Amino acid sequence: MTYPNQPHRDEHDASAAWPQTGGAAAHPGQDPGHAGHAPGFPRQNHSPEYENGFPGHESGYPGQNGFPGQNGFPGAGGSYASPGYATGTGTTGTDPFPGQVRTAAPGATAPLPAASAVPAEPAERAEQAEAPARPGRDRYLDLLRAVALVRVVFFHLFGWAWLTVLFPSMGVMFALAGSLMARSLSRPAGSVIRSRLRRLLPPMWAFSLVVVPMMFALSWKPVRDEGLWWFLKLGCYLFPIGSPPYPEESGSTGGWLELTWADQAVGPLWYIRAYLWFVLASPLLLKAFRRLPWVTMLAPVALTAVIGTGLVTVPGMLGESLVDFAVFGACWILGFAHNDGLLKEVPRYLAVSSAAIVMGFGLWWASGHLTEEGWNLDEIPLAQATWSLGFCAVLLVYAPSWRKLPGKLAGWDTLVTLANNRAVTIYLWHNILLMAGAQIVDQLWNVPWLGDTFGTYIEQSYNGLIFIAIWPLLGLAILSFGWVEDVAAKRRPRLWPNGADKRRSAV
Repeated sequence: MTYPNQPHRDEHDASAAWPQTGGAAAHPGQDPGHAGHAPGFPRQNHSPEYENGFPGHESGYPGQNGFPGQNGFPGAGGSYASPGYATGTGTTGTDPFPGQVRTAAPGATAPLPAASAVPAEPAERAEQAEAPARPGRDRYLDLLRAVALVRVVFFHLFGWAWLTVLFPSMGVMFALAGSLMARSLSRPAGSVIRSRLRRLLPPMWAFSLVVVPMMFALSWKPVRDEGLWWFLKLGCYLFPIGSPPYPEESGSTGGWLELTWADQAVGPLWYIRAYLWFVLASPLLLKAFRRLPWVTMLAPVALTAVIGTGLVTVPGMLGESLVDFAVFGACWILGFAHNDGLLKEVPRYLAVSSAAIVMGFGLWWASGHLTEEGWNLDEIPLAQATWSLGFCAVLLVYAPSWRKLPGKLAGWDTLVTLANNRAVTIYLWHNILLMAGAQIVDQLWNVPWLGDTFGTYIEQSYNGLIFIAIWPLLGLAILSFGWVEDVAAKRRPRLWPNGADKRRSAV
């Protein structure tokens, strides 16, 4: 038995879902799919970003240097005082750890040599105790990003279309990344963009160094088919402004790598491409938003209604990128509104009722444009855009500001921290590791006695067994490749950054 999930260029082109992704009915920007037991990558969830989530992360959990943006992703913190974030004083544009703040006690001066041993007076001690606390991560946003990543894995394995309605992961990750990007743009735009690219691209390069040679080793000969022009396309593995190329079929039927493995493996790169576009466009988008906020936010939805419904078709890689940009652009700009406090200025009843109307339109539109995958919103761009916008608006309107996860959620703190610190790694590698998990489960039939005795049960619980296997495999990927995210962020490499060591040292 082979791996059941057959994606479309992940959520749109290798670009999916994370949220992560068929047939002739696929929407613009997606490749025809392949036959399989479950739908493949979602167009949306395709993130994570991230999602990148993914790039878009600010660094620095309380007492810890955090994860770099998509979208979980590279994110550089600034000193912008935004609602929903704990902020502090003065991050400089040259600080190698965005989000980390250097503070000094009010009025402090260099101590005299003889004064260093003099005990502080009670009033002085009180003043020191009132010094501003070091800013940390907003754990509510971190929790949303972790949930989005888990939902991406769920969808890419089980292919349940209703998951795209229950929790639109890619829209959530783009909204979170947009909020953090707006916060960072309180610093010079050029330095922010460089920081995001520095944190985003090296993890993708590490992934490409493994996957691309495997394609060539399995007899991929693109120059023979496409000529020298192909070499320019290969550059998308270095700077993903467009969709990176890959063979339609590679490997062998029934082998360790089935024919569609390259399509599934490269699928998540759509999110990296979309995140890159948003990062490059953010300085202009933010200026437009602060002049005409609601017009700027709704413009991507209008664009989706034109190019995402087939009314106007833009061919090639440009068309794929524009569709992704349009579908999730409103969520990204909604993140600007969250950062600037605009959502707090709207009466909550009005914000929620408006979001409900937008979401209702999305479901209505989807009901009349269902594909072979049913209610998979990743295949219905206008429904995806409107449902995600309304859903994210509700999440951000009710957003608390948590320095720590409350109540029973605190038991998940280390896993949430790890997921945010390694969001790009998890997102990039999860699809190829799902295929590896399927191969491991397939070997159970070859185990003497076990396969003969429990073969029926193995078949009935096949996807469930893969879901169990994927987590230790992702742990190995974090240990093997996750440190690249630290190097990209100019931090000390860490093997397992779940924050446990920081909490132990603080106790």
